[in-house]
Amino acid sequence: MDDNATREGARWYLVHCKPRQDARALENLERQTFECLRPTRRVEKVRTGRRCEVVEPLFPSYLFIHLDSVHDNWLPIQSTRGVNRIVRFNGHPLPVADDLIEGICLRMRGAPVKEPYLRPGEHVVITEGSFSQVEALFVSHDGDERVTLLLNILNREHELTFPLASVRKVKAWT
Repeated sequence: MDDNATREGARWYLVHCKPRQDARALENLERQTFECLRPTRRVEKVRTGRRCEVVEPLFPSYLFIHLDSVHDNWLPIQSTRGVNRIVRFNGHPLPVADDLIEGICLRMRGAPVKEPYLRPGEHVVITEGSFSQVEALFVSHDGDERVTLLLNILNREHELTFPLASVRKVKAWT
């Protein structure tokens, strides 16, 4: 980013991509020698009953592009595969603040932040077995494939372990 910061008039703009095609848009724009930024984060997900770590975009369907309003040709961007449009306000592309981009870059260079699938105290519902459709609180992981939950049974709280595959996150109780 420091090399292009010296380009006079170059600013960062926001590009809206077609659904689930931001990686494709990034690849095609970079092939055309545009400097782009697609911030990502590591997230823990549950797939086939096991916890796994995946990398997903911080802003799904969006990426940033560094353009000079005078010297760069903006026309190829619109017809690039994966790109929907450049985000505009009142018909004109609005530049993104440089310090916002710098903050995102600094955060990406730092220690990767991993967002866990479940956090202690989160509300879950059991989806299988004799406790099917019972709501509980997540307490902790008990290995890679099991979780400890807090259930209220007969007005007493009990900690029980369940397979991770049989637990689903729900919104907070009301």
